[in-house]
Amino acid sequence: MATQGRHQVPYPIAAIDSVRSDPLEPIDYAYKGRRDIVITIRQPEFTSVCPMTGLPDTGTLTIRYQPGETIVELKSLKFYLLQYRNVGIFYEHVVNRILDDLVRVLAPQWMEVQGDFTARGGITTEVLARYASE
Repeated sequence: MATQGRHQVPYPIAAIDSVRSDPLEPIDYAYKGRRDIVITIRQPEFTSVCPMTGLPDTGTLTIRYQPGETIVELKSLKFYLLQYRNVGIFYEHVVNRILDDLVRVLAPQWMEVQGDFTARGGITTEVLARYASE
């Protein structure tokens, strides 16, 4: 039985340290210097675990960015996001962690990561984190 803070959960919950950014694979953006674009990626089946209860958290994750030199290879992004499936993490933290990892790997001109999480107990939560290069 896993202990999360003061709570006992009847199955293991993975720690955030188990998520690695090395599955993320940058690809050269061939049109850099010729054209700026905005890329929007949606993952409508994002899952993680509530660190307080161990119950699954689900929602839609939206990543929007203007690339610098590189773009993200989508299969690598899928494998990266799948790592969160059994991780106990709050909504606010998961959105910021994903943004930090993607910015570190891609160095975009700007990026935002938004999580629109499914209602739990009648409450929905949307979290938006932004990055802008200097």
